[in-house]
Amino acid sequence: MSILEFLGLSGRAGAATGGGAAPEADAVRRIVGELEAIPEDRARYLAGFAYILGRAAHADAHISDEETRKMEEIVQVLGHVPEAQAVLVVEIAKNQVRLFGGTEDFLVTRQFRELSDKVQRTELLECVFAVSAADESITVAEEGQARQISRELGLTHREFVAARAAFTEHIEALKSFRQRR
Repeated sequence: MSILEFLGLSGRAGAATGGGAAPEADAVRRIVGELEAIPEDRARYLAGFAYILGRAAHADAHISDEETRKMEEIVQVLGHVPEAQAVLVVEIAKNQVRLFGGTEDFLVTRQFRELSDKVQRTELLECVFAVSAADESITVAEEGQARQISRELGLTHREFVAARAAFTEHIEALKSFRQRR
């Protein structure tokens, strides 16, 4: 199964609709070819990772440009893929979250849990907070989504709090509390 099939995009990606293909379409085809060259288990891991980051970013019903850039950076670095591949994976994941979020969230997170070890799951939760904080604000909805992701990954409350600790200055609920003092 290709990464595009895993992410729910079946059929020929970027098929031309008539005359010659635009140069952009050729670039996308090359990127898709590179993604399909990734071993299936690695592609599943990467797709799940990106989807969960997208899920966190979309918790407040909006994915900001800052969150998108942070997701691309994380996928590129932790996925060990070129920037073009990271951008494509993130865009596909964001679209899938927008289209199927809520109904697919648990299934994707459960599959990621099966594909990963405890260290990788903890790393993902830290990345969830990094994406949520990319715009210097972690909303109550984003924090709630992070907590749900943490539970679905099988992490403890202590592990959740430890991951969140590095981002407390961005948590909106705490900002409000500090301002009232």
